Amino acid sequence: MKQFIVIGLGRFGSSVAETLAENDYEVLAIDIDGERIQNIADTVTHAVEADATDEEALKTLGVRNFDVAIISIGDNIHANILCTLILKELNVPYVVVKAPDTLHGKVLTKVGADRVVYPERDMGVRIAHNLISSNVLDYIEFAPDYGVVEIIASSKMVGKSLAELGLRGKFDVNVMAVKRGQDIIIAPGANDKILEEDVLVVMGKNENLDKMKHF
Repeated sequence: MKQFIVIGLGRFGSSVAETLAENDYEVLAIDIDGERIQNIADTVTHAVEADATDEEALKTLGVRNFDVAIISIGDNIHANILCTLILKELNVPYVVVKAPDTLHGKVLTKVGADRVVYPERDMGVRIAHNLISSNVLDYIEFAPDYGVVEIIASSKMVGKSLAELGLRGKFDVNVMAVKRGQDIIIAPGANDKILEEDVLVVMGKNENLDKMKHF
């Protein structure tokens, strides 16, 4: 089972650490703020008050034995960069870093971050998509210009099979799954019919998804 380090225990870092711990993963939580460490100590495997830009401190904590590190040191881009460099030099296999914007994200990628995340931006995008279209439950961007949306089946869709709807031909999108109450149909077939209150999980270019939202 993978072992995780979470560095920086603000709202984002704490949420990541707690969720991993709740799913029974080993989590080492690190923050320079003693109060934050106390608040999470009973939830994670280990919680340590330390300066994550201190290479010797990280060596002592044995970070090189962990599989994944998540860095979330607020908006301190200098600390994020330095911590990323240290963790990669210590051979942590996969380093995820929270960035406030795309410019900082590019810098983090260049210094070795394996993945950069933008929680504030991504949440803003998801909320905006939800507000624009009342039938869109969620939106996730997984590559530039591409996304995945959860769309409540419209009255035009109910009672028709995917073949009859022809969504791929009309909009060049793919229905990856259909959520039906507590059940989920993975990779539904052309003959699968859409029922009332079904939720379609659809992948495609953002411009095509936007067109489909009004179908």
